[in-house]
Amino acid sequence: ATAILEEVGFEVDVASDGAIAVEKMDAADAGYYDIVLMDVQMPRMDGYEATKRIRELADPGKASIPIVAVTANAFDTDRNMSLEIGMNGHLAKPYDVPAMMRMLGELIG
Repeated sequence: ATAILEEVGFEVDVASDGAIAVEKMDAADAGYYDIVLMDVQMPRMDGYEATKRIRELADPGKASIPIVAVTANAFDTDRNMSLEIGMNGHLAKPYDVPAMMRMLGELIG
């Protein structure tokens, strides 16, 4: 995903696990990040828990950031769980690049 996004001009910041993703969101100014592509399966803290914690941040500008699940699981139950947790979208691997670009365009304008 990093290569795809950088190729079309996005600046990408990577967190190796969910805990680091939450720490980065908490430490950054609101608006620093435009969107989070959240891998569902990560060490230490999975993407579902990281999303819950980001949604609980005190700053509404940070807590409301668009978050998209990134997972190898493409079943409707996985998509529904992502949305129930508070994510704004769901991308299955391998990536459908045109679908990814449409979703990013919809979520970050």
